[in-house]
Amino acid sequence: MPERQPQRFLTTVLFTDIVGSTEVAAELGDRGWRELVQEHHRIVRAALRRHGGREMDTAGDGFFAVFDAPAEAAICALDAIEAVRALGIEIRAGLHVGEVEQMGAKVGGITVPTAARIMASAGGSELLVSNTVRDLAAGSGLHFEDRGERALKGVPGQWRLYAVTRAGDQAGATSAAE
Repeated sequence: MPERQPQRFLTTVLFTDIVGSTEVAAELGDRGWRELVQEHHRIVRAALRRHGGREMDTAGDGFFAVFDAPAEAAICALDAIEAVRALGIEIRAGLHVGEVEQMGAKVGGITVPTAARIMASAGGSELLVSNTVRDLAAGSGLHFEDRGERALKGVPGQWRLYAVTRAGDQAGATSAAE
């Protein structure tokens, strides 16, 4: 009997994390940090629910989630970025679309670390996405500002990244419909 191949499927992968988390944790102390992270998690999970995201994992102060649609994932990330500002913190986010492999309740494959590396390239309150996300979100009304090509640590090749904003949020950005 031939070996069953793992299930592969196309998905949008989102990573987020709190900017300057070590400094914030040191300033707040353990209890204050725990309470802040709990509130952060509540806010991000609410955004995931509203936008059809599926939480895969959390790593202390960050999220790993998947979505069926890249534009909805971007809107979710932008909502979370805006909402956590009320806590006095900033998060960064990164999105990439590609095939993943089902690994029990989780997913894996090169798409996952690629999305994580894109997130690591983002600044505070910024959503960066791959060219693939930009192309697939055509007609969404989101705006994409070219951030140029970058090497992503451990990921082969050069990657063109875009900062994403909502329509009207930033002058000079290009629409996915353009």
